[in-house]
Amino acid sequence: MKGGWVYIVTNWAFGSLYTGVMNNLVRRVGEHREGVCDGFTKRYRLTKLVYAERHEDIVSAIAREKAIKHWRRAWKIDLIMDQNPNWDDLYDGFS
Repeated sequence: MKGGWVYIVTNWAFGSLYTGVMNNLVRRVGEHREGVCDGFTKRYRLTKLVYAERHEDIVSAIAREKAIKHWRRAWKIDLIMDQNPNWDDLYDGFS
């Protein structure tokens, strides 16, 4: 099985957060940025990649994504702040 990515996108620092999982991070975040998928990320314009975490297999990535989705918002913010304290858009570093 291929590896996977757990990621968080937002619209601005401390704004709305969306946690997702995908095997192709660049393609999926690109879709968020272009607004091609209807739903939460398009409605709130969540285009800024602020957190990404690589997993060796997609099963562990999915499990991690589900766990993070159930976290309190403050814990998600702490996770982002540990890796990306300035809330920079990390997309260009991956593309």
